[in-house]
Amino acid sequence: ATARARGGVPDARLVGDVSGAAQHLRSLPTSNGRVGVIGFCSGGRQSVLAACHLDLDAAVDCYGAFVIGTPPTGFPVKITDIEDQLPGLRAPLLGLFGNEDSHPSPEQVDRLDEVLDAHGKPHEFHRYDDTGHGFFAVDRPSYRVAAANDGWERIEEFFGVHLSKEAS
Repeated sequence: ATARARGGVPDARLVGDVSGAAQHLRSLPTSNGRVGVIGFCSGGRQSVLAACHLDLDAAVDCYGAFVIGTPPTGFPVKITDIEDQLPGLRAPLLGLFGNEDSHPSPEQVDRLDEVLDAHGKPHEFHRYDDTGHGFFAVDRPSYRVAAANDGWERIEEFFGVHLSKEAS
């Protein structure tokens, strides 16, 4: 079975698309050659997936569902976790998660942290209390101003460190 994320993009196609986009970005005359990825919800999973298969310089996972853990019975999208691919992570990872989320749950975030630690993968996680899934989405009841503002500051700092010309 082919794993698909929301929107129906198979994992292999996503990796190919990100590879092509990264190659294009690096070829631009204004490029410093460094490329990062960011994603929210299923896009967070896709960000981690891409960073497991491509030479990227930074990856940000904003509450990526099913990086760890399987979807509940009857879940409307065919998707698999990517825990077995995490040993291949090639970029530093920033993760931003709500402690009231169920996909990923705090236990799944703990497991992700454990797996990355076990494989010596550089990562930095930040968790927010009284915050669930979709806390960056300004047009949803799940929006949390303090968590989103802190998250954007952390993303800016993380990309600044890993995507600047001075990054090593």
